[in-house]
Amino acid sequence: MKAFLIDLSICNGCYCCQIACKDEHVGNDWTPYAKPQPDTGQFWLKMDEKERGTVPKVKVSYTPLLCTHCDDAKCMEVCEPKAIYRREDGMIIIDPAKCNGCKRCLDSCPSQSIYFNADLNIAQKCTGCSHLIDDGWDVPRCVDSCPTEALRYGEESELRELIGKAEFLDNGCGKGRVFYLNLPRKFVAGTVYDPVEKEVVIGATCTLTDKDGGAVHTVTTDNFGDFWFNDLPDGQAYSLKIQKDKAVRFVGDISTADDVNLGDIAMRLRD
Repeated sequence: MKAFLIDLSICNGCYCCQIACKDEHVGNDWTPYAKPQPDTGQFWLKMDEKERGTVPKVKVSYTPLLCTHCDDAKCMEVCEPKAIYRREDGMIIIDPAKCNGCKRCLDSCPSQSIYFNADLNIAQKCTGCSHLIDDGWDVPRCVDSCPTEALRYGEESELRELIGKAEFLDNGCGKGRVFYLNLPRKFVAGTVYDPVEKEVVIGATCTLTDKDGGAVHTVTTDNFGDFWFNDLPDGQAYSLKIQKDKAVRFVGDISTADDVNLGDIAMRLRD
């Protein structure tokens, strides 16, 4: 079985994968795999760009999104003309010759990865570039175009070690043929400064404590007085203790329901 493996830690948001997908499928008829993709309105691979946090504590995450080629494919179940089928390599194809344009597969897809071509009256989506694979290519166009090798494709058995560390997107699709490494987690960040000295506080010990499980995370402020707690689980409640010498400052009621910028935190080092 084939699989996609996407490492988000080295994806730089260049959009080469999205552009390559459009280049391969717009205006090109790859029947029986797929009819031409429209110029606009369809992204069989789409780069999701998300700004996280608030200025100046901001991160940008990039996530290439494509059909999951689900193990439990709802689109296949609801397709009355049986136009949707799974190849032996695991890729799911919508046969354009059999599709009757009923749109039931669009409604059944949790990740909204299936598009409707009104001009041709058919449903369309990522094919894993199966026409290229069958023609001798080792990888689909999106993978071939990735300059950082954030996208990989191959036999699941060959990628087993990395897949063991990977996850599926929480998009309602469940398990499938697309695995993700280093999905972005929440962060808590801020800046500590002394209002009397009007200087940032360097080397302060910042301790973030999970109010429910008691997990403790510790970092120190850098030369800019900044601290970052990264890779935190979603929706946890925390309290923060900041200490430098005898000076102590507490911040409570922190939640990672979203990424958190605590802003500038005043802490007097001397009375």
